[in-house]
Amino acid sequence: MADHPIEALMDTAMENIKGMVDVNTIVGDPVETADGSVIVPISKVSFGFAAGGSEYTSPNENGDKKKEEKKPFGGGSGAGVMLQPVAFLVVGEDQVRLLPVNNNAVIERLINVAPELLKEFKSMAKNNSKSGDN
Repeated sequence: MADHPIEALMDTAMENIKGMVDVNTIVGDPVETADGSVIVPISKVSFGFAAGGSEYTSPNENGDKKKEEKKPFGGGSGAGVMLQPVAFLVVGEDQVRLLPVNNNAVIERLINVAPELLKEFKSMAKNNSKSGDN
């Protein structure tokens, strides 16, 4: 069964999928802007694959089903790929930000704002400790 026709169908489809889906599809090529920031697109890739086939019995010329010579094969395969942009990673001189494509992404916004909030809290705590020393 090493040289079965379904194997050739599956091999061809899988090789084509490998060519379409690689690491650069998920994490895109970085783009440098005029101000020196680097923007990296991040995407979600989904793909599916199906293959199938059957061998049909056919009677020989005398109509005798017991003496089959070769079974004809019928089969097919298919694949689908979906690429969906998720976010852009923006790397600047002093910060890294994740800009989601979906505007309703509250968690991503909180993650982006967290470093700035932490700086504000530290400066407020420092100011409070200085005013308490006087």
